[in-house]
Amino acid sequence: MTAARPTAPTDRPPLGLRERKKIKTREAIRTATYALVEEQGYDATTIEQIADRAEVSPSTVFRYFPTKEDIVLTDEYDPILLEELRARPADEPWPDTIRYVLRKAVRTGIEEDLEVARLRTHLMVQIPAVRSRMMESMSVTGRMLCTAIGERTGRDPGSLEVRVWAMSLVGGLMETSLYWAENDHRDDFAELVDRTLDVLQHGLPKETAEHTP
Repeated sequence: MTAARPTAPTDRPPLGLRERKKIKTREAIRTATYALVEEQGYDATTIEQIADRAEVSPSTVFRYFPTKEDIVLTDEYDPILLEELRARPADEPWPDTIRYVLRKAVRTGIEEDLEVARLRTHLMVQIPAVRSRMMESMSVTGRMLCTAIGERTGRDPGSLEVRVWAMSLVGGLMETSLYWAENDHRDDFAELVDRTLDVLQHGLPKETAEHTP
């Protein structure tokens, strides 16, 4: 998920040296990309420039990220998010589980790396290729959620109902990110996520008096 970076559970086994090096390389590429985009804009930033700034070869960049859009959008956190979902009490209602995990994700992601979150969501709004790639990547997160729902509820993860709910959630989170950026990041993102979950859980609220024709 784009703007969320949940922390790994404390009992997760430590990563090996090889995996730590991979993560370090990916983070160096991302950091270089964010800096260049802020300096000269997204379209003017090339893979060659990113590689030079990150002190890796262009082929290394492509090995980790197939496209420039992927550098902006992908992260290491979908598997960790799945772990967080699995770690919640088995008898906890599913909506409560989702709300808890997403609140934690926002708290440890948006709030700790606010400028990067703003940049990423800004690019989602401004750059059609980034937005298009984000929509493609939603299916990966959606399938992960289907797995988690199946494990927690006993439902078939491939059933229509589970797939619709999972994709409604990831689509709603994408729209939340776009809304946040389109409104100059004025709103509190955690509150926007809560509003999104309220809509998914309870449906559209009644219109307020000022919106009634």
